[in-house]
This record gives sequence, C-alpha cells and structure tokens, in this order.
Amino acid sequence: MLENKKKLDRVLLYAFFALLVFGLIMIASAGISYSRTRFGDAYFFLKRQLIGVSIGLVLMYVMQQIKYDFWKKISVPMFGASIILLILVFIPGIGSRIYGASRWIQLGPVSFQPAEMLKLSLILYLATWLESRKEKIKDFSEGFVPFMIILIFVSFLLIKQPDVGTLGVVVLTSIAIFFISGSKLSHLFSMASLGMGALFVLIKIESYRMDRLMVFLHPELDPRGIGYQISQALLAIGSGGFFGVGLGESMQKFNYLPEPVGDSIFAIIGEELGMLGCLVLVALFAIVVMRGILIAKRAPDVFSKLTAIGIVSWIFFQSFINIGAITGLVPLTGIPLPFISYGGTSIIFLMASVGILLNISKYTKNQTN
Repeated sequence: MLENKKKLDRVLLYAFFALLVFGLIMIASAGISYSRTRFGDAYFFLKRQLIGVSIGLVLMYVMQQIKYDFWKKISVPMFGASIILLILVFIPGIGSRIYGASRWIQLGPVSFQPAEMLKLSLILYLATWLESRKEKIKDFSEGFVPFMIILIFVSFLLIKQPDVGTLGVVVLTSIAIFFISGSKLSHLFSMASLGMGALFVLIKIESYRMDRLMVFLHPELDPRGIGYQISQALLAIGSGGFFGVGLGESMQKFNYLPEPVGDSIFAIIGEELGMLGCLVLVALFAIVVMRGILIAKRAPDVFSKLTAIGIVSWIFFQSFINIGAITGLVPLTGIPLPFISYGGTSIIFLMASVGILLNISKYTKNQTN
C-alpha cells in the first residue's frame, strides 16, 4: 500500500507550499485586531491555523505515500460517514448553531465542519461509482438519474444548514467529474436548467439571498447595511493600488471589514500587497490547477483521472467563488479561500486532498517532473 520509489509532481508541491506560507503570513497580518478584540491574543487565529496545518501536513504526507486505489476501496463507507456527520449537525447537543447556520459538530473545545469532509468523500465516491458505470453513464436511467439522486440528496442537506456557498462548490465539482466521465452534453444541459431553476427558488424563499443578489446587481445599494461587506472589501482592494499599503498596514482589518481572516481575506491581501500581491496569489492557484489537470490527463486509470479532476475542480471553483464574491464578480457567499483563509477543518481536508493528488502524480504516464 505504501509507495516511496516514484517521484511526485514537485511543481505542484512547491506551488502548494507557497500558497500555504502565503496564507499563514496573511492570517498573522489580517487577524491581529480581530484576534485581540475577540480573544485577547493578537495571534490567536494564527496559532489555531498552525495546529490545523500541522495536522494537515501529517495527513498529506501519509496520503501521498498510500497508493491512490486504496481510496476506491473505502470510498463508500467514507461517503456514508460524511452523510451521517452532515445529519448530526442538526441534532441538539451535538451540532452547533452559529450565526443562524447549523454547520458544525462541537466536541468540547473542538469544532468540526462535516461539509469539508463531504467535499473529499463525494469526489472519491463519484470517481468510484462513475468508473464502475463505464458506458452506462451515457444512459439516462442508469447514468443521469442516479447521479441526480445523489446530487439532490447531498444538496438538500447542505441547503438545510444552510450553506449555499459550499453547495455551489459541491455541485460544480460533481458536474465537472460527471462531464469528464463521458456523460452526454444533453444531460449536462438538463442539469444546468434544473440548477438555474433551483437557484431561483432558493433566492425567492430566503430574503437574505435576494438581498445579496440585489447588492451584486447594485453595489451602491445600502452601503451601511446589506451592502456593507462588499463595500468595505472593494474599498480595501481599491486603496491598495498596484503595490499595496504594505504588509501589516491594512486599515480595514481594524474592525471595519467583516471576517478579515475568513471569507474576506482576499480584500486584505489586495489592500496590503496590492494588485501585484493578488496577481501572485492567482498565479499560484493557476499553477496548482494546471498541474492538477496535467496529472488528470496523464492518470493511469479512470478512477485516478476522475479523482484528480475532482480535487482540482474543488480548488478552482472554491477559489473562483471566493475571489469573485470579494471583487464583485459574483454574488457574495460565505466560503473560505482555499489554503489562505482561516479554518482548521478546511485546511486539513484540502491538504489531505493534495496528498492524494501528489500520489496520483507518481503513477502518471510520460511523467516529467
């Protein structure tokens, strides 16, 4: 099961570590005021993130040593465990409701977000299931319908939390895997139509989602109310110019911009490091995504190909949605920036996924590292 001889993708590894260091530096800078105000410790968020990174490094090392096909064998129980954990967030005494959302399981001082585990387990489950379907994936009743049942069931649990940002990442990642597996274009168009209809319903049934859509369409709307976060984010990015005001010199992080170490950290990067810093960060994400696609293209079998595509799609869509929301390109959603934003559960499962991707890279055809 363990493999040490073959070389992994070093370009991917170096780009990943650059993102990791970038994120720790920005959490240290962006979280000073927020940490001091909430916990009386200027580096509370950095210390907690370092714990998550340490756990993630161990998991990443172990997973890049384990041959990728091991995850095929446990994909079903792993996905089942994720579903059970997603249900447990609604159980009083186990789940924790914060800011009106039931997204966490609280075990003493430790909190855990099952949706992050779901992202990885769903990728592995879909890769296993779609590989077993082979040509049947093109069939409506044996490919499209079962896939939609899985996706609708998972979506229902995420909507109940509610966590529409994660829902968007999960749906887009799943569709990317389904597309690469060889599905019909007509089925993809059907999914797109159903998705647009479902999105319209979700916006109509919750007023805050309509508010976010209105702010997206009209950023100047209510800058002190529903448009406050995006207004402050754009102000931060705009004030940074090309070179930024300097690392540690942000003004918006001093209790002006909500969630400066979380969803809004890209705005602090824009303010302190300017457009140049933002471009460097985007370039690092682009390297990770391109290397991931190359690994998928050269993957030795269907399972590893779909798993690699799933992991790289997860990173791409979550990065795009976060950066797009903070820059006003898409409606605002509460979703962290991969490897950069504060969040123990998120960083642990992202690093574990990178470990699996690195292991797949050891077995790629025509390997060039």
